[in-house]
Amino acid sequence: MSYVALKHLHVTCVVLSGLGFAVRFFWVLTESRLARVRMTRILPHVIDTALLCSALAMVWLSGQYPFVHAWLTAKVLALLVYIGLGAMALKAGRTSVSRLKFGLLAALAFAYIVGVALSRQASLGLF
Repeated sequence: MSYVALKHLHVTCVVLSGLGFAVRFFWVLTESRLARVRMTRILPHVIDTALLCSALAMVWLSGQYPFVHAWLTAKVLALLVYIGLGAMALKAGRTSVSRLKFGLLAALAFAYIVGVALSRQASLGLF
C-alpha cells in the first residue's frame, strides 16, 4: 500500500474516531441505551485499530519515529492523555459533571493531536 493511500486511510479513521467519540460521549451524558449497544462498544475498537496500524505503517515507510521527531513524540504522549480522559468521560467518571469535564478535556487533547499532525510542530498544535 502506498504512503498516500495509508495517509488517506489514517485521516479517515481519525475523523471516524473523533466523531465516534463525540456521539458516544453524547449518548453517555444523555444516558441513552445506544451507548450500551454491542456495535457501539465494538466499532470504535475496529476503527482505532485501523488508525493505529495505518500510523505505524506510515512511521515505518517515512522513517520518522516518535522519540526522534518531537512532533511525533507529542502526538503519542497526547494520545495517551486522550485515551485516559476519554475512558474517564465514557466509563469511569462518577458523576455527569465529572464526565462532562473529562469529555471536554478529551476533545481538547484530540484537537491538539490534530493540530500537531497538521503543523508538525509539537509546541504549537492548534494553540
